[in-house]
Amino acid sequence: MNQVQTRYAARQTPRYTSYPTAPHFHPGVGAAAFRSWLAQLAPDEPLSLYLHVPFCRQLCWYCGCHMMVANRDERVTAYARLLEDELQILARSLPPKPRLAHIHWGGGSPSILSEPDFARLMERIGQLFTLDPDCEVAMEVDPRDLGPDQARAMARAGVNRASLGVQDFSPHVQQKINRIQPYEQVALAADALRAAGIKRLNFDLMYGLPGQSVADVERTTHRAADLSPDRMAVFGYAHVPWMKKHQRMIDEAELPGTAERCAEAEVAEEVLLARGYERIGLDHFARPDDPLAIAQRRGQLRRNFQGYTTDQSPLLGLGASAISALPHGYAQNVARLPDYAAAIEMGEPATCRGIALSEDDHLRRAIIERLMCNFEADLHAACADHGVSPETLDQSREQLAALAQDGLAELNGDRVQVTELGRRYVRHIAACFDAYLNAAPQRHSRAV
Repeated sequence: MNQVQTRYAARQTPRYTSYPTAPHFHPGVGAAAFRSWLAQLAPDEPLSLYLHVPFCRQLCWYCGCHMMVANRDERVTAYARLLEDELQILARSLPPKPRLAHIHWGGGSPSILSEPDFARLMERIGQLFTLDPDCEVAMEVDPRDLGPDQARAMARAGVNRASLGVQDFSPHVQQKINRIQPYEQVALAADALRAAGIKRLNFDLMYGLPGQSVADVERTTHRAADLSPDRMAVFGYAHVPWMKKHQRMIDEAELPGTAERCAEAEVAEEVLLARGYERIGLDHFARPDDPLAIAQRRGQLRRNFQGYTTDQSPLLGLGASAISALPHGYAQNVARLPDYAAAIEMGEPATCRGIALSEDDHLRRAIIERLMCNFEADLHAACADHGVSPETLDQSREQLAALAQDGLAELNGDRVQVTELGRRYVRHIAACFDAYLNAAPQRHSRAV
């Protein structure tokens, strides 16, 4: 690993699951703006739902999500009622029974919902929306809590894709992140899901964890591939204790350094490519026949708050802290559970902040997404599509020139091409088009 790679790998950069990124949301976007944006959606346009369940049975010390430990089942049931009410609140601002192309249950651990609560919520969604025949219903699952009965209940309710958090199979790493989850437990969960009819499985792996070595990552990746999930995501652990105070339980001295983090990411990629997976964007991998791989080959890959996706629909976020991504902008619900409950009980959207998109934002969002998904972008075509003068991007071109000198990108006329070396550092290339980044610097995770 040379000095240039080390320098870029250690730098903090946004993940660009949205643009503008969440640190630039502001309280000027509230419930009234959100309702107005919903009312302007095209009546025949398919939508997507993201439902956030911020509860887990146990706190994993690496977690960067908005979540809390569910010390009483009654709290989870009460929250399910709030989600049901929020669905009704959103439906009032939408055309009757709009189409749904995707449903994603995230968390936290949405599999913590009881069978009756989950079935009732899915039934309510079916009453308020029209699910497309091929609607994907994906659910994030904690393998430690999943058994055959729950898997069958999920399938009966309509779930057809499940995402399992694996992270690392090494017992010493699991001990240091407070997530004891043997390989056999994950294998049983995968078997239960498939036996219930949920055949499409995703696994999440992590590198950069405390006490983790390159050999740990290599062994974990092989064992994960042995279970044949359709997709795998390989994320770098983001150590942000200034945002997530529980991460202070992790000893920073035990975190791998920059060179070792890069080596861990590289070995995971090498294993997955050798095992027949295709690279998808920055950090995802999929079987060649998976819709994600097909979308990438067709140039139709997209990026949202769940990472890489085939979803091209406006996204409605429900639950505490959830974010909606609409043509007009982003709207985020309040994160504190009492505040979220108060808004929903008053019959109002729980929107507390967001950002309306300008034409310049739309332009830069389109370019950043193409770079993150396709590793190339045509700046002239993007400017023409958005009715913006090409000179708008002059500063971005200057920033790109420095990255091109370091071998991360090529700029041929108005076409930006990410090099093979630059793929791992594509977030830096995308950052050249981020008009907010230098104006209001924020702390972010490492690029690798």
